[in-house]
Amino acid sequence: MIDQAEVGDEVFTVSEMTVEAHSYPSGTVLGFNGTTEWALDSVALDDAVWLPSESQLREILRGGFKSLTVTEEGRFRVDIVFRDEPATFVADDADDAYGEAVLHLVTSATVR
Repeated sequence: MIDQAEVGDEVFTVSEMTVEAHSYPSGTVLGFNGTTEWALDSVALDDAVWLPSESQLREILRGGFKSLTVTEEGRFRVDIVFRDEPATFVADDADDAYGEAVLHLVTSATVR
C-alpha cells in the first residue's frame, strides 16, 4: 500500500518480484526489479506497508498453529496454542483470522 494522495485508495501488490532496499542519506527506498511494463519502480520505505500472505502468516505461527476451519456461518477459524494456552480467532477471511492470531502472539510475547 502506498500512502500518497496521488494514488488514492489503490492497493499495489508486489508478488514474485525481487525487492531491494537502497539506503540513501535521505532515507531508504524499496526498488522493484524485473518490471517490464509501466510499473512502480520504487517507493520510500516509510510509504510502504507489508501485507503478508496467508502462507507467510501461517509460517510465523509455526508449531503453535493447530488448524484452519470454516464455521457453519462461513467464517474462518484459526486455532493456535501459545505458551500452552489454546486460542481461537474467527474472521470473514482466512488472512484476517491468521493475522489476528499473529497479532495475539506478538502482543502476548511483549507482555510479561
